[in-house]
Amino acid sequence: MQEVIRVAVDAMGGDNAPGEIVKGAIEAVNTRRDIQVVLVGQQEVIAEELKKYTYEKDQIEIKNATEVIETAEHPVNAIRKKKDSSIVVGMNMVKQKEADAFVSAGSTGAILVGGQLVVGRIKGIKRPALAPFLPSKNGFSLLIDCGANVDARPEHLVQFAQMGSVYFENVMGKKNPTVGIVNIGTEEEKGNQLVKETYPLLRDCKNINFVGSVEARDIAKGGTDILVCEAFVGNVILKFFEGVAKTFLGCIKEGIMKSLRTKIGGMLIKPALKGLLKTFDVSSQGGAPLLGLNGLVVKAHGNSKSAEIKTALGQCITFKENSINEKIQDKIQA
Repeated sequence: MQEVIRVAVDAMGGDNAPGEIVKGAIEAVNTRRDIQVVLVGQQEVIAEELKKYTYEKDQIEIKNATEVIETAEHPVNAIRKKKDSSIVVGMNMVKQKEADAFVSAGSTGAILVGGQLVVGRIKGIKRPALAPFLPSKNGFSLLIDCGANVDARPEHLVQFAQMGSVYFENVMGKKNPTVGIVNIGTEEEKGNQLVKETYPLLRDCKNINFVGSVEARDIAKGGTDILVCEAFVGNVILKFFEGVAKTFLGCIKEGIMKSLRTKIGGMLIKPALKGLLKTFDVSSQGGAPLLGLNGLVVKAHGNSKSAEIKTALGQCITFKENSINEKIQDKIQA
């Protein structure tokens, strides 16, 4: 009998909530039977959205949560004071084993704080880390951390490498994935104090495949599977990728529309161009899991549309089926 994964989804979080969030949940359940979605948020608002769609009623349910945590709110205060918010209610479902995972496009700060205070860390994990996939010429690289720990220590980065290795190996199916530390040069003596102290620890870590430093200009080439850094650097890399992709697309469209000749040329190269743009679409892999927690929490992009929510739900199934949390715990304790 096929195992059904139960995922709580923050229906009120993100720039396009609740419309695109609900739509993404509907698209997910209408394409597979191995998932059950619990839409967490204001019941009447969600119910009104659901009226627009046809779906299997046993695969979608609503969990009422009367409060919403806004992006501008202080994360710690919001998590502590808004106990009936969609984020806190959804995370409590994961903590209490009422859901296998929680997906939200809401406040990143609140999700990071809630993940640690509500869901809690895996035993032995010092800091959880956000780990999105970055597109590259050769597929995808895992960036860890991209937003959870701006003041990480060397031992934290070593655990990021270990957690990232487990996640990449099981999701991408590549044994012994390569690990690199993001640096300003390839020589071991290069870098700031954090990188210099972390490098030998990664080199001596027996259960990862460390290959040295990776410069920013080489990230898009995809030569290294897992890119380790603290969250300040990781977030700059992620936002830069997103900005370049958006600007690049806009420039191409503007260039194609300049004249009749360029429009004709645009039509001729359209199939190849669509493939290229899809390759470098940062959002194509869904959300970023917060690795290191006792349950699965996935942070979707704040402006996620339905396709990204659907993909994030698929991520949850892969994560659960591959017992990634259990494997992370085994690796950390090895």
